[in-house]
Amino acid sequence: MVDIEPGSGNSATSGGSEGNGVRGRTTIADGVVATIAGIAIRETDGVHSVGKGASKALGAVTGRVSGSSSSGRTVKVEVGEKETAIDVDVEVEYGVPIHVLADRIRTHVIDAVETMTGLKVVEININVFDVHIPDDDDEDEDGSDGGGSRGGGSRVR
Repeated sequence: MVDIEPGSGNSATSGGSEGNGVRGRTTIADGVVATIAGIAIRETDGVHSVGKGASKALGAVTGRVSGSSSSGRTVKVEVGEKETAIDVDVEVEYGVPIHVLADRIRTHVIDAVETMTGLKVVEININVFDVHIPDDDDEDEDGSDGGGSRGGGSRVR
């Protein structure tokens, strides 16, 4: 959680209320940053899902609802006084160049988090844990080569 004090030298707002006479303190919880980042990630073309296991399933169900806090379970953040670091697990669509997608994710997240919170995003670690193949389930159902070509042994030692 970060406390932002307008007018102080360590304000995390960009431009904010410095110099206009507003007094008080704004607190931004870690979950707020995680939600902003999660929404930005989900809105990035080429991302199939965010998170693994139970958090992935929950994110798929509730992540489409604007304002959902499920992103806090699938996106991990560390928030300091002026900076934040973000870790996320994603499943990507087959055919999307992963290095290009990672750059797009970083750009979207940085734009969203820095604009909405005033915090500087210093690091975004992206773990690509799977590739979603749209027709993968269909092939198993229609009886087409359900693994017969893989033979009896490993091709890699």
